Amino acid sequence: MAELPCGEDPEPCEPGPAGPLFVPVRPGPAGCVARLFRTAVGGRTAVAFTTEARLGAALGHTQPWIRLSAPALRALVEPLGVGDVTVDPRLAAHRVGPPPLRPGERYAAAWRDRDPQAVGAPRVTGAAALAGAPTMWIG
Repeated sequence: MAELPCGEDPEPCEPGPAGPLFVPVRPGPAGCVARLFRTAVGGRTAVAFTTEARLGAALGHTQPWIRLSAPALRALVEPLGVGDVTVDPRLAAHRVGPPPLRPGERYAAAWRDRDPQAVGAPRVTGAAALAGAPTMWIG
């Protein structure tokens, strides 16, 4: 039998994981929905893990999951325009919350949080404050 180049081979050159994978899901309107993630360059990908321990290490042990084979997961997300399935990724997330303050900003930020005028009311200072003050008193 003649050898086929890798692109024409009916079997993939690098075999994928055999058997069902652990696929993270979220609740949806009609049951479970596979979670989709973003790659480092911004593309969408489906994610699967070879063991429950790897899924728990990456997404937390309370993450719900279902078992699907790689071809079944690919067929599930293909109509959504997602062609990639990433197996056993090492997920990296950005820091959650506000950016850290510089040393001089800590006091200013704390004062802004307590000041009742800081929310929704513009501050008037300087000459504008002095010009506006008598009109309030005169009525």
